[in-house]
Amino acid sequence: MKRRNFIKLSASASVVALTPFQLQAALKSFMPYAECPDISNRKLVLINLAGANDGLNTIVPLNQYDIYSNLRPTIKVPISGANKYINLDSTLPDNQQIGLNPALTGLKSLYDKSWLRIMQSVGYPSQNKSHFKSTDLYLTGNDGNSLLNGDDTGWIGRFMELYYSDLIVETYPIAVEIGSNKTSLGFHAEEAHGLSLNISGQDPAGFYSVLSGLGGAPPLNIPDSDYGKQLEYITNTDSLSNTYAASISNAFNSGKNDVSYPDSDLSNQLKTVARLISGDLGTKVYMVRISGFDTHNAQVQGVGEALGKHHSLLTDLSGSMEAFMNDLVSQNLADDVVGLTFSEFGRKAAENGNLGTDHGEIAPMFVFGKPVAGGVSGTNPDLTEATSSNNYQIQTVQYDYRQTFATLLQNYLGADDTIIDATFFNHTLNESFVNLKIEDLLKSAFDISKGCIASTIDPTKENKNWLVYPNPFKDNVHISGIHVVETVSYKIYNASGILLVDRTDTLIDGKVTINLFNYSSGIYFFEILSGSKKEVHKVIKI
Repeated sequence: MKRRNFIKLSASASVVALTPFQLQAALKSFMPYAECPDISNRKLVLINLAGANDGLNTIVPLNQYDIYSNLRPTIKVPISGANKYINLDSTLPDNQQIGLNPALTGLKSLYDKSWLRIMQSVGYPSQNKSHFKSTDLYLTGNDGNSLLNGDDTGWIGRFMELYYSDLIVETYPIAVEIGSNKTSLGFHAEEAHGLSLNISGQDPAGFYSVLSGLGGAPPLNIPDSDYGKQLEYITNTDSLSNTYAASISNAFNSGKNDVSYPDSDLSNQLKTVARLISGDLGTKVYMVRISGFDTHNAQVQGVGEALGKHHSLLTDLSGSMEAFMNDLVSQNLADDVVGLTFSEFGRKAAENGNLGTDHGEIAPMFVFGKPVAGGVSGTNPDLTEATSSNNYQIQTVQYDYRQTFATLLQNYLGADDTIIDATFFNHTLNESFVNLKIEDLLKSAFDISKGCIASTIDPTKENKNWLVYPNPFKDNVHISGIHVVETVSYKIYNASGILLVDRTDTLIDGKVTINLFNYSSGIYFFEILSGSKKEVHKVIKI
């Protein structure tokens, strides 16, 4: 199969900043330690419930069903009848008794297999109820009080760039976004960039259309301005799509699906993810998307009915997640995958009179996978919080969304404390999320937090003090230091190790700009000297 039969460029740019570092054995430094498991193939799958999912009609607090019914007299999930709620687990204490929306039969099955943990009341301090702003906060690793973790880079990109900084540039993206033709801020790193794939469906031949890049020839003259820098970045990453296409196509052709999936867009996205994992693509983080959760009206189709728009969305979510898990288990891939759902915020506790709900604050999060310790974290939200004086909002956050991610990044993927703090820090509490990790989120057999974290067994591994960007680049590349210095000494080698440049330059406005227009496309190594320390960066010229 030719690459262009798999990669179809659209007219709209949908490139985001990912980290194109090679995913080799991430545990290579762990190998001398027999007690540490091999985590080299572990990956995360994020499911974005775009539009703000209604948590109270997803998981009904049975210990407060009367209050719930009064807040939602026309849209409540019924307590009886063909579409009554599903009782999750009768062995749970009263304040954790949950009724699942009747659409969630697949999630009930995952829970019964101990592959699902429900996180109650997830959010962040000072919740912002704008779809765009709150989504950006979730993707950049911030909360409603500050943007101190960075407002133009994403936590996924920062994590990947730091955690895999010593790995060489590869020909596949270390992270892939599927199901949206919009760029995602979450994958934008400081230095290393790449490609986001936006897969829209499955064609009769069994392949998926991928929307990415600019389409057509890139502009000849790029202005020296902020707009020009953005345009240059997009054209550079678009050119890199040809390189990624071969690896993605090979993985797709080598992979397979072992089970049948529902006929839906989300199922096709997760079906693609399973097939790429089966084909041994090195990608570490996948993000898929299902939209439509902004249910201001027609959330249910009639008074006292569970069926309707929200039920259909949850049916899609539940069936797709169950099929995906069954596929991974069938192919013996399930040990290496943990998934979770997230939504930018929740809905108000009270209905709005239009058979719908308006913007709220907290929302549940589902963490799923064979490595996950099944159960419920937290208690049912206190519905007495929702009164007319606070516009019927439930505001108590039991879990900051970053607690879940920090737990998985460290206890499942093996990142050390420094990496977690650089990915996101709790500036509201002035405390590291390392100290706020969620106990018992993972089964003990998969939790590597005791003695197998990278810094514990590889104390020589240090963070880098220099950025080389953009990566990939076309003509000009910049060197910028994390610390304030006046000069920088550097050497540039080609892929064969031949020294091309050896010089010391003065930093202007905190950076050195190098024009490599006359050099051919390919991989280059930048050796940067700072006192007695030396660090190497691998970049691509296109």
